[in-house]
Amino acid sequence: MSTERAGLRRFALALAGVVAALGVLAGAGAAVSLTQGPRVSTVQVDPAAAISVSGARVILTANQALGEIRPEQITVTPEAPFTIDAAGRSVGVRFTLPLDDDTEYTVSVAGARAVGGGPVSELRTTFRTPPAEVLLLRRDAGGDDEIVRTDLAGRDERVVFAAPVIDDFRTTPSRLVVVTSDAGVSTLQTMDRDGTDATEIALPGEGMVQQLQVSQRGDLVGYTFTDPSGEGLLSALFLSDLRDPAANPVPVELGGQPASVDPWRFVPDSTALLMVDFEGQLIQVDPQSGAEPVMLGGAVTIDAIARGSYTALIERADAGTVQLDLTTGEQSPLPQADADLGRVAAILPLPAGGAGRGGTIRVYQQTDADGLPLPPVVAHVADDGSVRQLLEPGPEDALLQTCVSPSGRYVAALVAPDIVANPYDDAPTAMPQRLETRIIDVATGEQLSALTGFAIDWCSVGPV
Repeated sequence: MSTERAGLRRFALALAGVVAALGVLAGAGAAVSLTQGPRVSTVQVDPAAAISVSGARVILTANQALGEIRPEQITVTPEAPFTIDAAGRSVGVRFTLPLDDDTEYTVSVAGARAVGGGPVSELRTTFRTPPAEVLLLRRDAGGDDEIVRTDLAGRDERVVFAAPVIDDFRTTPSRLVVVTSDAGVSTLQTMDRDGTDATEIALPGEGMVQQLQVSQRGDLVGYTFTDPSGEGLLSALFLSDLRDPAANPVPVELGGQPASVDPWRFVPDSTALLMVDFEGQLIQVDPQSGAEPVMLGGAVTIDAIARGSYTALIERADAGTVQLDLTTGEQSPLPQADADLGRVAAILPLPAGGAGRGGTIRVYQQTDADGLPLPPVVAHVADDGSVRQLLEPGPEDALLQTCVSPSGRYVAALVAPDIVANPYDDAPTAMPQRLETRIIDVATGEQLSALTGFAIDWCSVGPV
């Protein structure tokens, strides 16, 4: 019995020692927490998504509940616009515009304090966005047309999708939408971005799909549909849900009839769309909300709609190109450039996400003293009117389209070299057979590469 009692005493003493040691460690941990302030325990971020769409988030979770966090406590380096959402242990930083590719970003929260008080600390995380990759369409008169994925230098090319005739394509963050054609009859398909798991999207009938676009919000695809007989639908606007491709497409109606439009655009970061009907009226509709169409006066065309600002750049017959606030209907003139480079032939808003961004990318059509056309000029016009020339194609070349990368870091200029000796293909949307997409750094004006192909996936619409 004495041996058993001695064993029990030794066990009790050992257990007490362990408990005491744990108490010391816990006390030390609490003391460190009290003296150091909150620390980052986990970080959530998707760098790949952040370079392609607005609304990407960085979520910093601290090791304890936090007191009030104000926007002025947050710093993002390099500069990027953001909003915050802080609650409990987490601070969410939402980027309102896409971020630059291949760039290291630091998000810091100054003066973070526990909800019960105590010392302050800085919460910080750093992440790097991946280099940009793009998709382009290449046509081949002697073989299948191809959609290829490549980096901006034109290396590491991979064929994503191939078919005898590819007329157009668009992308969402997770899907690829492709129009193919056979004897003038279109087929519309959706698939994963790597070209797998293809599914046909139901159409209104046999006919031609044009003006293909996708909404980055709501998984919608839109297009105009024309009956080849000329007796039915003519450039009628339809919408389909990519989550239910077999469902019947939904016509966008005016006065109870499918609207015939040219052109039209999805409004970024919404399910609304803007269109010009065959009577030249500019109309904003949101088929998902059921609200009445908003009539916005006459318009010749829609140049673009700015991300994050709901501002459309439209051309009026009586006022030229103007800025139109889609939330209020208020119209304002464009900032005047401080250099006269000719007539504005096209204009694109440049996202104001980074330092020196904002303003517009403009294509100017120049003429000589006799009024004969000269090569166009692509230029960046800042909000203060200052002008920087980015590209002037050669006199034998044709500039067909310009598009801006999601963050506004690059401009893609579609050029057909030696246009007189560059025959068109026989696709429904015919294009010159030799095409190159020139990638230009907006900040430096440097041409980074010339990629073979067209319809780069930065473009919200195809070339016209």
